[in-house]
Amino acid sequence: MAEKAHTRPLFDPPIVKRAIKDAFIKLDPRQVARNPVMFVVEVGSVLTTLLVIRDVATGDTSNLLFTVQVTLWLWFTVLFANFAEAMAEGRGKAQADTLRKAKTETMANRIVGDVGEGREWVKTQHVPASDLRKGDVVLVHAGEFIPGDGEIVEGVASVDESAITGESAPVIREAGGDRSAVTGGTRVISDWIKVRVTSNPGETFLDRMIALVEGAERQKTPNEIALNILLAGLTIIFLLAVVTLLPYALYSV
Repeated sequence: MAEKAHTRPLFDPPIVKRAIKDAFIKLDPRQVARNPVMFVVEVGSVLTTLLVIRDVATGDTSNLLFTVQVTLWLWFTVLFANFAEAMAEGRGKAQADTLRKAKTETMANRIVGDVGEGREWVKTQHVPASDLRKGDVVLVHAGEFIPGDGEIVEGVASVDESAITGESAPVIREAGGDRSAVTGGTRVISDWIKVRVTSNPGETFLDRMIALVEGAERQKTPNEIALNILLAGLTIIFLLAVVTLLPYALYSV
């Protein structure tokens, strides 16, 4: 996990690459149907594409250029809408990937044998954080990340919890009292502490954060909901107008 929180650029290359791929995957009608307006646009794109194929096959090129232009614009509209949605989802996935990477890369100094007092004569074993189990005791020095949720059994230290809570100021954590609980993924910035792990892999606060980020769905704002209703209404009016053009034209002749 990075020591400082970095703001991702608007067009982060990995997110953009994933969004481009997802934009084409989202062309699946079952996914597009969730947005009636885009579903109508995609149906129109398919129909105009068939018209282009028909004109090319029959050699009728009188309106080919116009039909190709309309087809390209329709497909661009659908793909751009899918791309924008995939970008929003990609940021959530990237955040989950960052948390998961931090979780898997964290190493721990697991105390072997008698925990004892102090840190000079404590025997430790360097293991991945994922190997820790509930009840294990680890030694965390200044500059190291706390490998898992736990309770401080000895020592006092300043802990940077900004990666989890967003609070930039470090907090004091010490054994005993109501300030002994620590969270995996936070960093000790001074002194040292011994921590007894209180959760197994998959049950930590970091694991719950990853699950929440991956399963979260962005809630639409009231303005977005109102705009979708307006666009759906205008789409219905447009379809009714288009469908009635030919009958009215034939009737007027």
